[in-house]
Amino acid sequence: MIEPLQLTIDALFPNGVGHYAAGGLLIGLGVAVIYAGTGIIAGASTFLESTWSYVSSVPRLNRPSYVATRDWRVVFTLGIVGGAAIYALTLGPGGWTTDVQWWRLLVGGILVGIGTRLGKGCTSGHGVCGVGSGSNTSILNVATFMAFAIGTAQLVSALGVAP
Repeated sequence: MIEPLQLTIDALFPNGVGHYAAGGLLIGLGVAVIYAGTGIIAGASTFLESTWSYVSSVPRLNRPSYVATRDWRVVFTLGIVGGAAIYALTLGPGGWTTDVQWWRLLVGGILVGIGTRLGKGCTSGHGVCGVGSGSNTSILNVATFMAFAIGTAQLVSALGVAP
């Protein structure tokens, strides 16, 4: 007889939940501070887009709200990248946490970037801030993100694609 799959906290999170909980609290605190201090929803794709106003003359990238707030937005964006780099560097040799080939990460990043423009925002803006504020648009977008992510993962797995 096949035993039913038992999903326990230990099975789902073999290294514990503490660092996930701490990360979630820090993200929540960060977006709350940004919103309380500026009234701006902390969406990483918009923050990244606003940094292009330094080097581009495209009107959409030079909106007055982008230009007025781009200095601290670029610090936020660099903090995301820098935080990831510090994390990887402090793990020492073998600190790279994925077996996925670099070119697949690059292609995936480009596709995610396209998706954020089509979805008019990213998972941080819609998922963390939008769902938290009860936005119907954000709830629909997050449901769409998740459905496509799960479907893509299942398709890639069924095709036998490995990292």
